Amino acid sequence: MERALHRQRILLQHLQPSSSQTSDSPAISASICSAGEAAGYHRKPAFDDDVVIVAAYRTAICKAKRGGFKDTLADDLLAPVLKAVIEKTRLNPGEVGDIVVGTVLAPGSTRAMECRMAAFYAGFPETVPLRTVNRQCSSGLQAVADVATAIKAGLYDIGIAAGLESMTVNSISVVGQVNPKVEIFTQARDCLLPMGITSENVAQRFGVTRQEQDLAAIESHRRAAAATVSGKFKDEIIPVNTKIVDPKTGVEKRVTISVDDGIRPNTTIADLAKLKPAFRKDGTTTAGNASQVSDGAGAVLLMKRSLAVQKGLPILGVFRSFAAVGVDPSVMGIGPAVAIPAAVKSAGLQLDDINLFEINEAFASQYVYCIKKLGLDPEKVNVNGGAVALGHPLGATGARCVATLLSEMKRRGKDCRFGVISMCIGSGMGAAAVFERGDCVDELCNARMVPTHTYLSKDAK
Repeated sequence: MERALHRQRILLQHLQPSSSQTSDSPAISASICSAGEAAGYHRKPAFDDDVVIVAAYRTAICKAKRGGFKDTLADDLLAPVLKAVIEKTRLNPGEVGDIVVGTVLAPGSTRAMECRMAAFYAGFPETVPLRTVNRQCSSGLQAVADVATAIKAGLYDIGIAAGLESMTVNSISVVGQVNPKVEIFTQARDCLLPMGITSENVAQRFGVTRQEQDLAAIESHRRAAAATVSGKFKDEIIPVNTKIVDPKTGVEKRVTISVDDGIRPNTTIADLAKLKPAFRKDGTTTAGNASQVSDGAGAVLLMKRSLAVQKGLPILGVFRSFAAVGVDPSVMGIGPAVAIPAAVKSAGLQLDDINLFEINEAFASQYVYCIKKLGLDPEKVNVNGGAVALGHPLGATGARCVATLLSEMKRRGKDCRFGVISMCIGSGMGAAAVFERGDCVDELCNARMVPTHTYLSKDAK
């Protein structure tokens, strides 16, 4: 601004007939253009600075302790997807500025070392750093937001966001020694509530019925089964070569896991009605209308748009915004109902602008509530099923959703421009992110139409 004013002062000095005006008393001063956002051009950084996703892959999601990955170590789950984002894009792994892995249940230092080991298995050189991040169920999405933010800030140009959870190896456990202060602070105490109890609280407080929950579960399985049969998940799933050990004989069998194994396509309302409440005798949350305990991993490759174009890489999506919010811990499942509007507003959009939603089905109770609260069209939400059918490997879910959402947006083409990913978070939070389909670049998108006039400036009236 100062340089522009200096040039204008010099120009005015040439135009003024009198020499009484000195450079110490400027004839002009800075002011805000009253045209604001209606100005003849959009005052935003060049689109080359967009943070884009050029690859997003996941493993199959398998049932913990009895599914396809029950005998697969966590680092052996992560390595294949890290390797895939490099090999499939032919990127030099040494160019990656950082790898951020969302993961929840394992002890922090142990899992961080396992993830670093996985990076070496995948072919990354020692020069590429790695760290983990834990915001519970949103950890995979938080990793994406962290990498996107770092690229935007200029810390590096290329980064990988990943997610990992082996709920076979690391089970959800009760908190050990509890500070007695929690009895004084109700919300602190509610952070320790079992997630199933918070689901029951949502159902009771907001009137979500058992039938609504069971119907949502059936639809999740139906859509996931249809997506599997039609091959929709094929391009996003990286096959994992691993082993399965027979628990009776101890015999190892080599297998390749490439299909989600928790989907029950023949689930009926009668089947679910037989299940007893899992958390309260008079409750409505059951094993059939809650997310499955699962193993899985995912990875997302992000970089600046200018670099992606330079390398000739396909742009699957553009990272537009992210929001994490806090809610009442006793009804933590309502998090998406608060986080989604915040993220959409941050992207400069309205809810009606969003064409697809991936909302994690931690429990059918909170999933149904969030759709009703936001007034969403169910036909736009979890169109290929959700966590009730596919499973919810806590730290990996965010990365899994990115792969699933962007793949579906690509298939739908020009009629699907914006998508949202969201999930609730234990202890009372919610997270959401907005993505734009990668090839949605408007013609002359850095300009705006203005009315015809003869003024040099829109302020000159």
